[in-house]
Amino acid sequence: MRKITATVITYNEADRIELCLKSLQGVADEIIVVDSFSSDNTLEICQRYNCIVTQRRFNGYGAQKQYAVSLSTNSYVLSIDADEFLDEELRESIIALKREGFTHRIYSLNRINYYCDVPIRHCGWQPDRPIRLFDKRYASWNLRDVHETVIFPGTLRPEPIPGKLIHHRCSSLEEHRHKEERYASINSRILSTEGRHASAITPYFMAVAAFLKIYICRLGCLDGREGLEISRTAAHSAFATYRLLRRRQR
Repeated sequence: MRKITATVITYNEADRIELCLKSLQGVADEIIVVDSFSSDNTLEICQRYNCIVTQRRFNGYGAQKQYAVSLSTNSYVLSIDADEFLDEELRESIIALKREGFTHRIYSLNRINYYCDVPIRHCGWQPDRPIRLFDKRYASWNLRDVHETVIFPGTLRPEPIPGKLIHHRCSSLEEHRHKEERYASINSRILSTEGRHASAITPYFMAVAAFLKIYICRLGCLDGREGLEISRTAAHSAFATYRLLRRRQR
C-alpha cells in the first residue's frame, strides 16, 4: 500500500474543517495542517484527528500551501481546502490508487462548487478539474498570493480520478462578499506591484465587465438567483480591487 500526505491550510475554520478531516480518514496516512493563528477552536478539532499542526503567518495562498507540501514525509500529496471534502467514490478511488500503485505523477479531481448549499452549473465554476493529488518531486504550488495553481512540467498530463471533490464556497451571501473583499485587497496589491494603474473610471468599467462576463458570457443567468448574486459579488470585487489600486497609486 502506497502512502500519501494530505495538506490543509486553515484560519478560523471550526465550522467546516471537521467534514474535511472526516473524509480523509483511511485515505491519508498523515494530515498536515498549516494554521494562520486561528482564534476559534480549529486547532482543537485538528488535534482530535491526529493532524500534524504547525502555525505560520499567512503570506499568500500559494506560499502557504507549498509550505504545507514541504512538510510532508511522503512523495504523493493530496492538497485540499478546509471547505472541501471527498465524496465516497473519490475516497475509494484514491484508496484503490494507493493499493494498486500510482501510474501518473499528477491527478485531477472533479470539483463540484456549492453556493449557499446550491450546486452551481455555470458562472465559470463548472467544469472544474483542479490538480490536487501529485508527486511533490514533479509538481508544486506556484507562489501566487491568490488564485494559486499547481504547476508541473509540460510533458506531464493530468489523470482524472473518478469521484467528486465537494466544495462549499460559502454558506451565505455575507460570507461570499467578505471573501471577495479579502481577495480584492490581495489583487490590488499584486496589480500595484506589477505597475498597473487605474483611472477614475476604471473601477466602474471593470465592475460592469466582471458582471457581464459571469452573468452573460459564462451563463450565470442560468443559475437563477445564485447566478445573479455571484455575478453581483464579482462586480463588487472588481470595483473594490481597482478602487484600492487607485488608493495605492496616491
